[in-house]
Amino acid sequence: MSVFQRILPRGLYGRAALILIVPIVALQLVFSTEFIQRFYEDVTSQMTQGVAIDLGFLLDRIDGSADLAEVQSQVVPLAQALDIALVVPAGPTAPVADKVPLIDLSGGTIISTLRERLPSLVAVDLTGENRIVVLRFDSKLGPVQAEVSRRRMSAANPHQLIVLMIFASILLTIIAYVFLRRQLRPITKLAEAAAEFGKGRMVDYRPRGAQEVRAAGRAFLDMRGRIERQIEQRTLMLSGVSHDLRTPLTRMRLALSLMPEDAEVAALQADVVQMERMVDEFLAFVRGDAMEGSEVTDPVALIRGLVEQTGQGVTFAGVDGVPEPVTMRPQAVVRAVENLVSNAQRYGKRVEVRLLFLERNLRIVVEDDGPGIPADRRDEALRPFTRLDASRDPNKGAGVGLGLSIASDIALSHGGALRLSQSATLGGLKAELVIAR
Repeated sequence: MSVFQRILPRGLYGRAALILIVPIVALQLVFSTEFIQRFYEDVTSQMTQGVAIDLGFLLDRIDGSADLAEVQSQVVPLAQALDIALVVPAGPTAPVADKVPLIDLSGGTIISTLRERLPSLVAVDLTGENRIVVLRFDSKLGPVQAEVSRRRMSAANPHQLIVLMIFASILLTIIAYVFLRRQLRPITKLAEAAAEFGKGRMVDYRPRGAQEVRAAGRAFLDMRGRIERQIEQRTLMLSGVSHDLRTPLTRMRLALSLMPEDAEVAALQADVVQMERMVDEFLAFVRGDAMEGSEVTDPVALIRGLVEQTGQGVTFAGVDGVPEPVTMRPQAVVRAVENLVSNAQRYGKRVEVRLLFLERNLRIVVEDDGPGIPADRRDEALRPFTRLDASRDPNKGAGVGLGLSIASDIALSHGGALRLSQSATLGGLKAELVIAR
């Protein structure tokens, strides 16, 4: 994953907000730059040129005067009429170097314009109180000090337009995001409904939003309905088959019980028991956990009770993480763990069961000290009716080949998976039943 992909938000709302904000911010930057460099600077330059014309006129009159008395009597009153305060000769407050505030958008334009139009300009002080600009000039009669209001050289509140623009952009962004959120909410609801259905939970969902989102929602509902009908039909079919098979098996067992006991009769009785167990496992595999409702369950108490009932070398190894109730189908989970424990007991002497609570899932770990399953055959072991007994221990007896498949089916219906690996503590098979939280 690239750095750019890691920076981008992963949620739909975050990306929608980014799509809205980035163009607006870019537009703000471009507009602000263009406004400052062109409009604002041009207006400031034009206003300053007007002041420079008045100052140039006064300086010419000063240079044409015979003495300071003539300047005081004729030029100073004329400057007052032009709203310019002249001090001849310059006082101690006259600047000797340019002074500009730390933040001044138009200060540079004012100084450059004045220097361009007034060659005798010595210094400009833009830091005066009450927005008064103090200037110092050289003339034939000595230094001259002039004070001009800053309002005559630049706009009084140029930032108001920028502030108004930013405020309007924020307001429009909020309005657009609220509207976009209403459009994105149906997509989020559809994703939540699909995720819950993947975990085996049914939630109410009605297609809403744009036409395309409604079409996707209706397609999801049709798909969910077909899957539910298929599961129901499969369950009913296998229930009927199981019932039909149990009847002759019961008659066979009854007939065998009335026959004299010998080796052949005992073998036939064992075959009947095995056939009944196979029918039960077939039914459990096809039924899965479709007929059971989800409920909030304490996994620790559930699995601890199962381990205590099992016994025979099965121990509860403890809990990792913070134990919390989990929404699940408890009977289905018990059936899956029973299959994993039974599988471990068949091929090992020691079995450990441990719970691991993570942020997004619960893991029920079953480990044994048996021969394990080769890494290249673990996917094959999860397929229905697959038996790998020859690769493990043929003397332990063979199952029907549905134990791991049933556990995997139950894990998938809870939004998780069944993962097989090698146990680091016991050396045998490690089966992790993952349940989404």
